[in-house]
Amino acid sequence: MTPAAPAAPGLPDAPPLPFWPYFLRLLPLIVLWTVMAALLAWLLYARAWWSEESDRADMREWVDNTRIFRKTLAELAREHVDLLLDDAPGPDHANRLKNKRDEIAEQVRAMTEPPRVYSAQLPLFPEIYKLEVDFSGVPAPPGRDTSPVRWESPKPKPGGHARAQLHTLSFEPALNRPGAAAAIRLEYRLHTYHQMQKQQDDFRFWQTVTASVLLPTTVFVGWLVLRYLRRERAREVTRFQNAHAHELRARELLQAQVAHQLAEQELLEAQVKQQQAEHATEELTRRVLEQQLDTARLESRAAEAEKAALELKSQLYASIGIMAGSYAHNIKNLLVRPNDLLSRCIDASGTTREQQGMLQEVRNTLGTVTERLQQILHTVRRDPAKAEAVTRVDLAALVRESQGTWAEMGRDKWKLAISAAVPDGPEWVTGDLSHLQQAIENLVFNARDATFEMRNHLRDEAKREPDPARRRHRLLDAAAWKGEVALAVRRDGAGVVLEVRDNGIGMTPDVRENCLKTHFTTKRDNALYEGYSAGMGLGLSFVAVVLEHHGAKLEIDSAPHQGTTFRMRFPAAADRA
Repeated sequence: MTPAAPAAPGLPDAPPLPFWPYFLRLLPLIVLWTVMAALLAWLLYARAWWSEESDRADMREWVDNTRIFRKTLAELAREHVDLLLDDAPGPDHANRLKNKRDEIAEQVRAMTEPPRVYSAQLPLFPEIYKLEVDFSGVPAPPGRDTSPVRWESPKPKPGGHARAQLHTLSFEPALNRPGAAAAIRLEYRLHTYHQMQKQQDDFRFWQTVTASVLLPTTVFVGWLVLRYLRRERAREVTRFQNAHAHELRARELLQAQVAHQLAEQELLEAQVKQQQAEHATEELTRRVLEQQLDTARLESRAAEAEKAALELKSQLYASIGIMAGSYAHNIKNLLVRPNDLLSRCIDASGTTREQQGMLQEVRNTLGTVTERLQQILHTVRRDPAKAEAVTRVDLAALVRESQGTWAEMGRDKWKLAISAAVPDGPEWVTGDLSHLQQAIENLVFNARDATFEMRNHLRDEAKREPDPARRRHRLLDAAAWKGEVALAVRRDGAGVVLEVRDNGIGMTPDVRENCLKTHFTTKRDNALYEGYSAGMGLGLSFVAVVLEHHGAKLEIDSAPHQGTTFRMRFPAAADRA
């Protein structure tokens, strides 16, 4: 800052020039100079290094896209890692692993041999000194070879100044294996000595150009800043002197106004008291209005909640109808071709009587499937709150039939044991047989999905085990784990209790609170078993509507990783005489 100018007699010294206000005024000029310097530096850097970056991109593209055996080096490395991390190796796993390593070694040799052979004849060919695929970052089980596959040129590396022309390219191909990493490293030389010398000369030339531009610009900017600060200092001193004189005159005026303000203060105090009284009245009125508004809002929310409940039920029935219609249409289309082929086979000559009988049996089975599809479609499209066939239903027989229907598929395909504990005699309830059957099947399917999630949870926990021996043991335990779904019917006083219990993933308190809402699901876009839907959030809400119509109460006992029990209490129907 410039020194303060001497003050006139009778006036105090002017304060020093403030830093930040003037710095902010000069900030555009400083920013402009900084941007110009940064731009020149960036141009210099881009001029010096663009060639090297281009070479690295070319070499990376050569490694990524070269296909000797219809696969790139990265794809071969990914397949080798999959073999190293195979959890269920076959008897020929060692041979497959060795063959894959030989295939990678042959790929590396085939990529590097032509540039080495023709390096003196084609100057644009790169000189490759080493190409290797490193698998040290793959956590393979003990006994599996994770050593790198390496090729090194028999030609010695250049020494002296030419050694600076050597470049190293290293990258990790995508493996789609969490916790596993493989690296591809390449040592090469691409440019000749004359090209490198020309790049260095260009770099020094542009350094000179940058310095010749920045030096005069810096001097000019400094001169502008100094000139601006001196001019502003002179203005500041003049402004300070004028302000001091004005302050003396204003002080005299203020002394005259003090007496008048004291008189006005008493008047203001009286007005404040009056305003406080008016404010208290307004506050009381506001509270009364707020209470009236809260009452109106509560009434409005109750009406909106009732309307939302009706809309949710309507959406549930519409969604079920749309889903059932889509399934029926797709299945009917799939049955057209088999029926046509069967008709041709039956009408064809040359088939034996036994073959004709088997073909006819297949045709009858397909006809039965079509009829059953029509029955299911008619049942699903019905409103669960308006049962059409209310009869006495033997709940024990219904559960026994459902267990017999799904037990074999659960054991063979779902890895699930479905059991039923029902009394020998009937347990009668009043209701719609079709709706109750669908409700039980929805609970069985929900339990099946929960066991799928539990098995995946155990497998994920085992994979996170740091000790390899314990991790393998836990993975075997997770693979041997079997899901269980237990159906039970029993008499409880004047009612009949139906329980569906599983040892699946369980539910958190938040999920347990919201699981009966329409379209609420934890499985959307996260299907855990191939071939099954991720869920539309309709199954449990359908069960809730059916139970509400049948006058049954639903209890849910569940905890995370502790399984779930759905307990339904039906009013018992009178036994027949």
